[in-house]
Amino acid sequence: MKKLEVRSQKSEKKLKSLFCILNSVFCILFFAAGVFAEQKSLTIAAASDLSFALKEITQQFEKDTGIKIVLSFGSTGMLTRQIENGAPFDIFFAANERYVDELESRGLVIPDTKQLYAQGRIVLAVNKIYGINAKKLEDLVDSSIKKIAIANPDHAPYGIAAKEAMLKLGLWDKLKSKMVYAENIRQAVQFVQTGDASAGIVALSVTDTADITYTIVDSSLHNPINQAVAIIKTTKVERDARLFIDYVNSPVGRAIMKKYGFNLP
Repeated sequence: MKKLEVRSQKSEKKLKSLFCILNSVFCILFFAAGVFAEQKSLTIAAASDLSFALKEITQQFEKDTGIKIVLSFGSTGMLTRQIENGAPFDIFFAANERYVDELESRGLVIPDTKQLYAQGRIVLAVNKIYGINAKKLEDLVDSSIKKIAIANPDHAPYGIAAKEAMLKLGLWDKLKSKMVYAENIRQAVQFVQTGDASAGIVALSVTDTADITYTIVDSSLHNPINQAVAIIKTTKVERDARLFIDYVNSPVGRAIMKKYGFNLP
């Protein structure tokens, strides 16, 4: 009888120990799940003129904070449409503030997060390899220049600025048959790099390549390219999103933006 009681007590102790172990494991898993749930990446929609600058800022931000960033580049107009259709972005860096204003009017961004972060510049770019000599927009009427790349002015702010400049100089009607429309400003630069266009009117911020030479276009020829950012209302990581915007506007971020030719507000 005593032997049975001893065995029973031993079994009870084993069960209690097993229960404690399982409970500990459960607590660890629960805690880990909570940690991983908090470690969501920050998804950013950004205008293509930021391709170089924002990648560099992101690398430094991730290093400094440990927060993972996912970048999605495109024309500002196309990204705006995606956000309107529910694309799961946390932050929107537009190449023109009116697109952020449009989203704000529809209640799609957190109002107090909208702010200017830069002012863009357009340049006349040519590829050194092909021997095109164009220093000013008026040179584009030359018969040696067959195609001119710009971002599509229907939805890309830099394309709009390029068209405005040509209209102001009375060149648009003379040149529009030469126009090659790119989906975004990075693609416009690529057209010049590959020779698909003899020249391009593109963003200064994406011309830092060995094969491109450029001349800055007088900013009085077009409306200011005021670039704005805001946090999308559906974000689940607002704290991290605010932190990133502050980082872009910090001395570290501003130095990088200036490096790529942006004027700073």
